[in-house]
Amino acid sequence: MTAVLVVDDDVSLARALGINLRAHGYDVTTVHTGRHALDAVARRHPDVVLLDLGLPDMDGVDVLAGIRGWSATPVVVLSARADSAEKVEALDAGADDYVTKPFGMDELLARIRAAARRGAAVPVADDSPDVVVTADWTVERSAHRVTREGRPVRLTPTEWSLLDVLLRHAGKLVPGRTLLGEVWGPGYQDQSGYLRVYVAQLRRKLEPDPARPRYLFTEPGVGYRLEVPAAPGR
Repeated sequence: MTAVLVVDDDVSLARALGINLRAHGYDVTTVHTGRHALDAVARRHPDVVLLDLGLPDMDGVDVLAGIRGWSATPVVVLSARADSAEKVEALDAGADDYVTKPFGMDELLARIRAAARRGAAVPVADDSPDVVVTADWTVERSAHRVTREGRPVRLTPTEWSLLDVLLRHAGKLVPGRTLLGEVWGPGYQDQSGYLRVYVAQLRRKLEPDPARPRYLFTEPGVGYRLEVPAAPGR
């Protein structure tokens, strides 16, 4: 059964879509905010996301960018924004398709089928470099080695695993549930306290001023993002 995540702040429309899609054999989850959408993608790994751009807490394009930071889940944008520039922005951000409201159910079903055929949710390929050099620290991933000012930084296995996941998605928002699942396993995806503790430990070891992060940022209620600007002169 194809799993579809419907993201729309119009509760009535989301409910109607859910009823219609279930009648056609789809497994449907509906949410109404961007933060809940990111959490649902991490939690449920849907086969297709139907994403409205006009959400109350986040712009839909930002939600799309958050999904694309770590997942290739097909995303079909549903929006009343008919301007071509809006469509181009969404498609450039990684949308697989764009459907303008109002739309016919038959057309939407065809778009969902086409999106589902393009592939299930899979992680974005790891094309990050083996050696990462910043102004304050250097990581050699294959050697599991971190140095700061020429001296080794001792990381626990869990700290290393967390850092490596963030490095694989450097510059992109990684949902907390995704980090928990990759580092600790599927049974730990609700243990957000683990992340707070270990992110704080990484900041103490890597940040010049842990209270004012330069590299490891928290996106409250959503996840974490690691920025790795190159060292001066590189």
